[in-house]
Amino acid sequence: MALAQVSSNKCSGGYQKVFEHDSTELKCKMKVAVYLPPKAENEKCPVFYWLSGLTCTEQNFITKAGSQQAASEHGIIIVAPDTSPRGCNIEGEDESWDFGTGAGFYVDATQEPWKTNYCMYSYVTEELPRLINANFPADPENMSISGHSMGGHGALICALKNPGKYKAVSAFAPICNPIQCAWGQKAFSGYLGKDKKTWEAYDATVLAASYSGPQLDILIDQGRDDQFLSASQLLPGNLIAACSENKIPVVFRLQPGYDHSYFFIYSFITDHIKHHAKFLNA
Repeated sequence: MALAQVSSNKCSGGYQKVFEHDSTELKCKMKVAVYLPPKAENEKCPVFYWLSGLTCTEQNFITKAGSQQAASEHGIIIVAPDTSPRGCNIEGEDESWDFGTGAGFYVDATQEPWKTNYCMYSYVTEELPRLINANFPADPENMSISGHSMGGHGALICALKNPGKYKAVSAFAPICNPIQCAWGQKAFSGYLGKDKKTWEAYDATVLAASYSGPQLDILIDQGRDDQFLSASQLLPGNLIAACSENKIPVVFRLQPGYDHSYFFIYSFITDHIKHHAKFLNA
C-alpha cells in the first residue's frame, strides 16, 4: 500500500509527518499524521493511535495537543488519522457539522448511501494498523488507542470490541453512551438505520457491560465546565456505572474549570501518554 509524504517537520527530536494514501476500506484518499520519535531510527516502537472528534482532520491533534515531547521521551509512535472519508460526492455529506464529512463516528455504515465509504471502524482497527506496520518501525503486538469526544467514543469501542488488541485505552470527554444522546442518535440512525439494537455494537456503555476480555485499564479526563457535558451529550456516568458493575478498572478525573477544547487536551495529554507507556513498555 503506497504512502505519499505530504509534510515532514523535525519536532522534539523526532519527526512529525503527514502522509496520503488510497484507502481500500473508505474508497477515497485519506491523510494520516505519524509522529516518529528518535527511538524509531534504530528500533521498533509501540504505537499510540489517536482518534479526533467532530469536524477535525489529522491536523488538529498534531498542531494543538503538544503530544510529541512525551511521545519522544517514551519512544512511542503516534498515529492520528482523519475523522471521516473526504470528497466522496455523497449527497448530503457536507450539510451538517455532526454528520457526514468530519463526522464518521468510527462505525461501519450499513445504510445507503454511506455504506460504500463510511467504514471508519474497519479503517481504524484493520487497514490503518496494516499500513503502519508495513511502512514504519512499529511493533505490531504493542499498540494502544485514545481519542477526544467522538474520537473518545471511537477509542473506547475499538478497545472494548477487540479484547487484547490494544494494551491500553484512554479518552478525553468521550461520547460514552451514544444511543442515549442526540449526537449518537443522529449519526447512528443515518449510518446504521432505524433498528436501535444494531446501534449497541458501537456503544461503549453497552459494550462495557458485556466485556469479558483481558483486564483493560481505562483513563478518562472530563472537563467540569464542558458545555457538552451539561447538554447530556457525553454521559460519562452511564459508562462508569457499567464498568463498575463489570469490574473494569476506570480512572475518571473530573477536571474543574476545563471545557471541551484542545486547551483541555493539551493540559493532560502527558498524563495520558504516561498511562499508555506503562502498558506499552511493560
